[in-house]
Amino acid sequence: MAGRAAERLELPRKLRRAVQRLARSTKAPFRRVQRARIVALACDGVSNAEIARIVGCTEVTVRKWRARIERTRKLTALEDADRSGRPARVPVSVRCELIKIACDRPKDDKTPFRQLWTLVSLRDCVAAQTGWRLSTSEVRRILDCEGIRPHHVRMWLHSPDPDFGRKVREVCKLYVAPPPGATVLCVDEKSGMQALERAHPTRYPSRDRAVRFEFEYIRHGTSTLIAAFDTRTGDVYGECRRRTAKGLVAFMEGVARRYPTGQVFIVWDNLNIHHGDRWREFNARHGGRFHFVYTPLHASWVNQVEIWFSILQRRVLNYGSFRSKDELKRAVRGFIRHWNRLEAHPFRWTFRGRCRSVPRDEAA
Repeated sequence: MAGRAAERLELPRKLRRAVQRLARSTKAPFRRVQRARIVALACDGVSNAEIARIVGCTEVTVRKWRARIERTRKLTALEDADRSGRPARVPVSVRCELIKIACDRPKDDKTPFRQLWTLVSLRDCVAAQTGWRLSTSEVRRILDCEGIRPHHVRMWLHSPDPDFGRKVREVCKLYVAPPPGATVLCVDEKSGMQALERAHPTRYPSRDRAVRFEFEYIRHGTSTLIAAFDTRTGDVYGECRRRTAKGLVAFMEGVARRYPTGQVFIVWDNLNIHHGDRWREFNARHGGRFHFVYTPLHASWVNQVEIWFSILQRRVLNYGSFRSKDELKRAVRGFIRHWNRLEAHPFRWTFRGRCRSVPRDEAA
């Protein structure tokens, strides 16, 4: 039997659409999807008994979720209500003190070289401050509840440039919307590439055995790569040269020969050899085609060639064995040829110059 016709559940249009989307979801938890189906059918005027048959639950369940969402008029009504549970053993004041301590740097005269908290040190510090002895598992649970991880460290690069917003937006605009017909090149130097020869050959993997890499090495000097990354095609032009003004000018002459026509925008950092009259003279020799754009101070990460340098580091330099600087240079030049022939592609740049360190009026 279809059961007695139920009164149609009336919900705001926006809420009803959200319920219907949830009812069709294939990724949301089953219980929430089932509750959304109950509400969606109730909005269509289906009787409680028929809803229970379609969804596979009891009429009591149907009436419960109909009443709850009708009372609150919020999608959160379909979530489980908070349970009372066991009374808290740790006082709120102790929890707050633990969070306060975890969000600050350790200050302990007995261990002056401690930089990061551990669960044990946090437990001891809370005991000294409050007299309340927590277990390390309790400390972990409280921190997890607040999303605090005082033992996790991530690298952070702060730019002190007062004109950071304008400069970074200028660079990002070149990446996502370059002038028509212009070439945008990211130029930088990768210095300190070490020619390290491993004392024993690398053992390559076999069944149930990873690659074995010898940690002992013999030094054969260092080399510097100067490279230009084309943001439109992903092609790389690079030369191994000394990191001097003379070497950089010679490299840029090679860039000019590689791109003989059209406007060329050079994105690079604020190294001293990137400034000076030499570049005005260089530009005059090439008809004023070159435009030099500088990244903000201490923000080389904005330069896309740094992404390619990380690929070179992982693929060639980290685990390579080079018996001389010449062998290192051949490996680097070989990888550039391989990249340009088979793997060259532009990077998908998503950063638009908006970040929390930039004032809102500047980032607008």
